[in-house]
Amino acid sequence: MLPLETVFSFFGIAVLLAFAPGPDNVFVLMQSATYGRRAGLFVVLGLCTGLIGHTVAVTVGLAALFAASTTAFTLLKLAGAAYLLYLAWGAWRARPEVSDPTAGHDAPKPAKLAPSGWALFRRGIIMNLTNPKVSLFFLAFLPQFTSPARGSVALQTISLGALFMLATLLVFGAIAFFSGLFGERIQGSAKAQLWLNRFAAVVFLGLAARLALVDR
Repeated sequence: MLPLETVFSFFGIAVLLAFAPGPDNVFVLMQSATYGRRAGLFVVLGLCTGLIGHTVAVTVGLAALFAASTTAFTLLKLAGAAYLLYLAWGAWRARPEVSDPTAGHDAPKPAKLAPSGWALFRRGIIMNLTNPKVSLFFLAFLPQFTSPARGSVALQTISLGALFMLATLLVFGAIAFFSGLFGERIQGSAKAQLWLNRFAAVVFLGLAARLALVDR
């Protein structure tokens, strides 16, 4: 059982870390601005689900494998970089969709080319799980708040992972909400949407390069 002071201190640090600029929150921002708040929230749920995998990896020792094996670390980061390149290509080719500003709120809206909720959820999972730096971060960070004197270290690690997911959900959810508001304001401008899609492609390309070049 985690003492309250550990819970509050860990949660506070987790919130601050979630606000720190990084691939995941930039990914949430761009997907929300491009497709709206609802899409951003699906991405956030996917990213948080990915954190379950990293928590389990630390608990059962898989994260230590990535820390020790250069091959495993390289393969995982290259897979993540390749997926980001795929997203960059899709964003670059995306066509703007302009809603009719004269139509009422109850009028049927044209079919969007935005990915489905499941596809966005899956994007979040893949984006998170293919970043080996998250596993290495969990491997270095979570054990600092555990103690064998408090019982099962594995159970403490899982509890800390759940707290980190909660902090991520709250912070990334706020990012999705506010950047989604911005995205919804440009739905009537094809030119603005085109520039946003191109900007998203460049951001994904930059994230891919950053991940491909990262060292342990």
